[in-house]
Amino acid sequence: MLRRDFSRLALSLGALILKSAFHRTAEQLLSNSAALLARHPKRITTAIAAMLVLGTGLSYAVATLAPDASLLPVHRLVENLPTPDLAAQAQQIDAHRLNLYRSDLTRSTDTAETLLKRLGVFDPKAAAFLRLDALAQRNLLGRAGRNVTAEANGGNALLKLQARWSPDEDGMFKRLSIEKTATGYSSKLETLPLNASTRMASGSISSSLFAATDVARIPDSVSTQLAEIFSGDIDFHRALRKDDRFSVVYETLEGDGEPLRAGRLLSAEFVNAGKTYQAMWFQQPNVAGIAQNKGGYYTLAGESLKRAFLAAPLAFSRITSGFKMRFHPILQVWRAHLGVDYAAPIGTAVRSVGDGVVEFAGVQGGFGNVVKVRHPGTIGTVYGHLSKIDVRVGQVISQGQTLGLVGMTGWATGPHLHFEYRINGVYQDPQTVAHHNDTVPVTAALKPQFDKAAAQTRMALLAASQSLYSSVE
Repeated sequence: MLRRDFSRLALSLGALILKSAFHRTAEQLLSNSAALLARHPKRITTAIAAMLVLGTGLSYAVATLAPDASLLPVHRLVENLPTPDLAAQAQQIDAHRLNLYRSDLTRSTDTAETLLKRLGVFDPKAAAFLRLDALAQRNLLGRAGRNVTAEANGGNALLKLQARWSPDEDGMFKRLSIEKTATGYSSKLETLPLNASTRMASGSISSSLFAATDVARIPDSVSTQLAEIFSGDIDFHRALRKDDRFSVVYETLEGDGEPLRAGRLLSAEFVNAGKTYQAMWFQQPNVAGIAQNKGGYYTLAGESLKRAFLAAPLAFSRITSGFKMRFHPILQVWRAHLGVDYAAPIGTAVRSVGDGVVEFAGVQGGFGNVVKVRHPGTIGTVYGHLSKIDVRVGQVISQGQTLGLVGMTGWATGPHLHFEYRINGVYQDPQTVAHHNDTVPVTAALKPQFDKAAAQTRMALLAASQSLYSSVE
């Protein structure tokens, strides 16, 4: 009897809730529920308990309020779909041609067959054309370091071949195109403008600068510029320390989107023995639409990094004998060594450390092939044991210009360069002279433009340095 009363009360409560949900607002539902709870607190509490116990029965009671699914009307829809034309699809697949692309660099030992094979092309007719074509003979076969791309069909037959290179620093590049036509192959040579893009890189010294830049995938030409820019402040032969670090922002010159060679080093930072050096390229703005073409490297404070003399006559080498007393390896006696010896392979370019005039160029005693340069004032420099001399007496030369090549002529036990400084005829330590040069700041008129460029440079160098920290982490 009690259970029947509870069931009736539960059904009444459920019907009231359903009715309120469909016909009243949420506010009215809450109001009615609260009033009902106030009038019958004990009964409702008991009813809720009964609902938990008799949940199956209540669920059935509520479920029966919905319409019976078996009584709902059923409709059948029939639609005719077109059958795909499988034969036509197969023909389209057969007609589709998948072309293959591959790129590489040419080698000095390349023949038509070896070059095409390395590019994944096996085409006797294309190889025969390369062997006979005048443009291919002059500009492709046997030419090292040229970017070449081949397009071949699914049967590895050549459809198109293009080679790109930049022979001069005139902002242009060459493109040789060899393409298959209805009658065979044709070739043409074009001269097109290069496009410059900017790249960032950074690295850390473990053994040498070149080794570190190789790890960072920085081109050798950029590494050389880096050393030259800071050569007045850092002795890259003796002063490098393990864990010294550097960051660079430089140009990459591209042809048809392909990087062909590195351009100018735009900015750089070098931390040597805990001291930070920064540099940026700054070019004088155009005046009245006329390019000034006057540019140079400056510190971010505006001081020029160009000094009267370079730190060394070789871009990279090591000092084997300094400015001191030594036991002469040939004469077998102790005597003063009045210069500095730089070890370097035969054929390494020797550059003038400053502007001047060639005073002597020829053979002289123990120096062998030697060049002597007279610089402004009373300063002279000597470059001995050369394998080749590239200047003549009386010739006006500029800082960094090649005077000759490293050799071992005269009194020399191995390939090296003997280098001297003479001031008023008195021998001076080259390592001391090179670090006592005055610099010239940017002019006051250009200072506002320079400061704006320097602010952008700081941000770029910071971004470049982050790549080093990320790789270390």
